[in-house]
Amino acid sequence: MAEPEESVLGVLVVDDHQMFAESLARLLSDEDDIVVLGMAADGSEALDLCERLKPHVILIDYHMPGRDGVSITAEIKRNHPEIMVVMLTGSAEDHVLLSAMEVGCSGFLTKDRAATELVDAVRSAAAGDVVISPALLSRLLPQLNRTNDAVGLQFTEREVQLLDLMAEGSTNKVIAQELNLSVNTVRNYVQILLTKLNVHSKLEAVSTAVRDGIIDYPSGS
Repeated sequence: MAEPEESVLGVLVVDDHQMFAESLARLLSDEDDIVVLGMAADGSEALDLCERLKPHVILIDYHMPGRDGVSITAEIKRNHPEIMVVMLTGSAEDHVLLSAMEVGCSGFLTKDRAATELVDAVRSAAAGDVVISPALLSRLLPQLNRTNDAVGLQFTEREVQLLDLMAEGSTNKVIAQELNLSVNTVRNYVQILLTKLNVHSKLEAVSTAVRDGIIDYPSGS
């Protein structure tokens, strides 16, 4: 199968429920800027297709035969940190969502969300944005174990501002408007923060920053 053009987002759908996977694939394929590269029904197939197809974004179910979506995601992110993963769940159980955050998911959606939200989630994940509501994020962050991963690191006022806005669920475009910067400058700042915190996504960056006391818990709404 041919690789997607630079301007088109390649997506891999991982779900053992064939009807849901096919419906999701059809939905995404209707978008001009998205191409579904393949579908996988279990972890082994997902890892194989990930190696061969190199998708930009993976939509993965949590409940999978053999291995759950969290353990599959952990392996994907170890081998391909540049691939963005969005977890799909039947229900927003805290322990599932926390585990997804900790292995590097860009976010998560419950399967009952509107079709437009699923499409927007792919674009947001590909852009490096957080795919989670600020209210849900603020509910989950207090449950994370505090670590010392970021102790000793120094953060500029601008970096803290960025982390605060990321914790509020702001996209790069909104952050750029808020801080009077170009979107490219914001992307560069975000990449510096990800490297500094040794994480692979905005969601990981926010969870680490809150967990280690760099920023306060977002208030949510």
